[in-house]
Amino acid sequence: MRTFVVAADAGRFQDAAAALSVTQQAVSKRIAALEKDLGVRLFTRTARGARLTVDGQAFLPHARELLRVAARADASVRPGRRALRVDVQSRRTAPAVLLQEFHRSYRDIELDVVTLTVDVEGAIDAVEAGTVDATFHAVRVPAGRLPPPIRAAPALDEPHELLVGPRHPLAGARSVTPAQLAAHRIWMPGMAPGSEWAQYYAELSAAFGLTIDVDGPVFGYEAQLAEIAESPRLATLVGEHSRYLWPDSYDLRRIPVRDPAPIYPMSLIWRDDNPHPALSRLRSYVGSRPAGGPAGERWLPNWGRVRE
Repeated sequence: MRTFVVAADAGRFQDAAAALSVTQQAVSKRIAALEKDLGVRLFTRTARGARLTVDGQAFLPHARELLRVAARADASVRPGRRALRVDVQSRRTAPAVLLQEFHRSYRDIELDVVTLTVDVEGAIDAVEAGTVDATFHAVRVPAGRLPPPIRAAPALDEPHELLVGPRHPLAGARSVTPAQLAAHRIWMPGMAPGSEWAQYYAELSAAFGLTIDVDGPVFGYEAQLAEIAESPRLATLVGEHSRYLWPDSYDLRRIPVRDPAPIYPMSLIWRDDNPHPALSRLRSYVGSRPAGGPAGERWLPNWGRVRE
């Protein structure tokens, strides 16, 4: 197909051969094979070169479009050509917000935001395989102990908010402490055992005597928010920068958790030898921003304190 288009533009098989870095005989064989497959003549050979037949003229715009589609398909997956592909776990969470801010600052960089349903080990495997260029996760070992060529750097310190309905005893509080939460049920159904977030909440529960309830089927965030809105007892924890939408009638309350503020530490993870030209710009952007989190006393899990 490419040979046909180049030959049509050049008007001579010899010139097409030079443009394609092949022999004139190779051009002739390719055109003959295409004509045989289509069952029509595409060129009329003359002493001055090759002129498109009526069928050739009809076929040319479609051939050009096929080449454009092929180029787009190639660019969608080939490292260095495709969009910078970054995993954010969920488009509701703080990494997705950070990536949106990055996009606003660098409109020239094409982004492909994906949500892999894996924990940090699965995400690192995806980075190592080149499936994604980078991911945001909590890293449970010091960055220096990650297998080469995987690299990680602190990206976000995400504080928590308590999410409750209007009839919950803490609904009117301006802020709550982790100690206050010990008397209340924190409902987080569907948390995957062994994941980095399960380990985080296990340490948080042990530190402050919290009850994290992971029981029950998972019907999605919308169903969970509806139940919390109706209940005088249910509550859950959400990231301060996580985005949730609900009807006004729910009257849900997001209450900061402070003194100390539990911090979920997330890192940007990438492959050090990844040649994608936009990856270094993302790393610089993330590295130039403060990790965030409130001033004052903070609590981090044991592995979060040694991530650097």
